[in-house]
Amino acid sequence: MAELRERPYSQFNFTVNLGTGDTDSVQAGFQEVSGLGMEITIAEYRNGNEKDNAPRKITGTYKVPDITLKRGVIGALDLYEWLDQVRSGRQDALRTVTIQLLSEDRSATAMEWKLTNARPMKYTGPSLNGKGTDVAVEELVLACERIELA
Repeated sequence: MAELRERPYSQFNFTVNLGTGDTDSVQAGFQEVSGLGMEITIAEYRNGNEKDNAPRKITGTYKVPDITLKRGVIGALDLYEWLDQVRSGRQDALRTVTIQLLSEDRSATAMEWKLTNARPMKYTGPSLNGKGTDVAVEELVLACERIELA
């Protein structure tokens, strides 16, 4: 992990490992990653005979939001094949996905997010338009059970 610095890292240098160990091929080249986070639920509780009228805050369970990956359509079927494995009920289809934010010169890892037991839950193909000039982009939404930062 890179050292602490005063100027924030730029968001445009990152790698995605979909649990295959590949971060350099065109299949690992994603345009955008969004949704990284975690939320802890809080329950409120107050005894009926409590002296204070305010409830206590009790830490509950946590949940991880869905992670969205976007990349240009390159003719690869790897995302669909993974989605198909999950759709078929294969338990070995769950993966550990790693997303690394890199320094500007790509020499050091600034931050790493590890998604445990990740699985695709939604695939969206590109919007196609005969008059358009945009790149065709496909989107994969992942559900995971845990996010760890390193």
